[in-house]
Amino acid sequence: MANVDQVQPRKAPSLAVQGAMLLVVTAAAIGMGWMSGGYLKGVGAPSSVPGAPENEGKPPQPEAQQAGAGPTVVALAPITTNIASPADTWIRMEVSVVYDAPQPPAMAEDVQQDLLAFVRTLKMHQIEGASGYQHLKADLDERASIRSQGHVKQVLVRTLLLE
Repeated sequence: MANVDQVQPRKAPSLAVQGAMLLVVTAAAIGMGWMSGGYLKGVGAPSSVPGAPENEGKPPQPEAQQAGAGPTVVALAPITTNIASPADTWIRMEVSVVYDAPQPPAMAEDVQQDLLAFVRTLKMHQIEGASGYQHLKADLDERASIRSQGHVKQVLVRTLLLE
């Protein structure tokens, strides 16, 4: 009869070795996280982003308005009305317009009234989903630009609520 080799059970690493390996892996993870954060932050990035003036309780005062030249942002009166279909659905929209230069207040009122008239013609299926919102935004930009003889460069939708 042949001699049967007895297989002895393998010893598990000691607790000290396991603890040391855990510390090495933890240190490597912390180092990689720190390096990744530095890389993602970038070299020239600001250390913090300043808060918006409207969130600090102060009225916004763009530098362009103070200097009297350049792009100007003007908040329009809120638009609250029902849409064309379904007629029992209401929309509330708060928008601002970006002018190429300061304009008289009457122009902002004209643009707001034109956008109100346009919003009343909307149907729910036209503004559903992301593509519906993009089409609405493009239509608002076009209408405002036409009404202002090209002075409105962009319409900023601050709030859009359907009920």
